[in-house]
Amino acid sequence: MRAMILAAGRGERMRPLTDTCPKPLLAAGGVPLIVHHLRRLATAGIDQVVINHAHLGEMIEAALGDGSAFGVRIHYSPEPTALETAGGICQALPLLGEAPFLVVNGDVFCDLDFTALTERAGRLGADLAHLVLIPNPPHHPTGDFHLHGARASLSDGERLTFSGIGLYHPDMFSPLISGQPAPLGPLLRQAIAAGRVSAERFDGLWMDIGTPERLTELNTLLDPNHRAGSPS
Repeated sequence: MRAMILAAGRGERMRPLTDTCPKPLLAAGGVPLIVHHLRRLATAGIDQVVINHAHLGEMIEAALGDGSAFGVRIHYSPEPTALETAGGICQALPLLGEAPFLVVNGDVFCDLDFTALTERAGRLGADLAHLVLIPNPPHHPTGDFHLHGARASLSDGERLTFSGIGLYHPDMFSPLISGQPAPLGPLLRQAIAAGRVSAERFDGLWMDIGTPERLTELNTLLDPNHRAGSPS
């Protein structure tokens, strides 16, 4: 099984930190955000990882290299201009293969054990996706999708927030043109409406590192001695 880490975002809300450092390389507990993901993927037995990048992408490649230091093999999918979530995945499909794959947002921190998702990938069946949903955080109180049993719904069940972690079948992206920007939301809503998306609720540690304040909060959580205001 292969995985993709989305790392092409500009990180406007994280400025000025992201003026000179791509957001996935910002440190949390003394370790770049993206390295936390790489280590968890390796622990789950996923050793082939695709990383897309745009803003300061050369810094990501220089920092991570071929991935061997983290127990994985990294394949890069550079984007001259960021293609948004679905567009970035679509362009990377030749690197991801024909089987279901895992996608993780590079700017979240989560202690989810990816092992269960590797096992779930083999049971997608006719589904196009499997989403990890979380209780709505304070900065996103209205959520994204409903969880009805083990299915994602647009109207029935508990309203939850999409974690940015999901399994996808390559066919999910067949309507798109490689190299063209495209958001993920419309594709997900279409697939959910068609009854082809399963989901689960995760109640562990999850944070969207979208602002300097949240990065400081995470650093304090991981390292109580962290100096407030320091990015690393």
